[in-house]
Amino acid sequence: AVVSTQSTGTDSSKEVDIYRDTPIRYLGYANEVGEAFRNLVHRNVVRFSYVVSASYVLADAASKARLQAKQEDGKPVRTFTDVLIWQGLASVAIPGFTINRVCWGVGKLVNNLTPATKSAIVTGSGLLAIPFIIKPIDRGVDVLMDEAVRPYALKHVSF
Repeated sequence: AVVSTQSTGTDSSKEVDIYRDTPIRYLGYANEVGEAFRNLVHRNVVRFSYVVSASYVLADAASKARLQAKQEDGKPVRTFTDVLIWQGLASVAIPGFTINRVCWGVGKLVNNLTPATKSAIVTGSGLLAIPFIIKPIDRGVDVLMDEAVRPYALKHVSF
């Protein structure tokens, strides 16, 4: 949903996308946190973190599609599909895989340490990597969407 807010001291209003401009955005990162803690928690906790992230992605896509449906020339199905693919790649699939591989690699590097120390280093490394991977992944998905998905796959979705 997009909420219109009045700026203080001016007549201009700024639209706030609650799925991208508020702390709700962090729900999309739940699976990265789950991946970072994979070696410390039961696998169902990691799976649940993916459910949280996927729910965020679906809510964002549905919200954007609902806004498009209200417009005279809106294309809600195309919008839903576009947001679902972008968010699915940028918020769930690529970051989850990346943090998983970071943790795996660090685990291999510190394999000779005690299990408790190894777990702490692996989890800490996964958590510390999250802020560094977000922008590059987002930019890469932007390029993928602009150069391949939108012009080829989504050009046939006209409603």
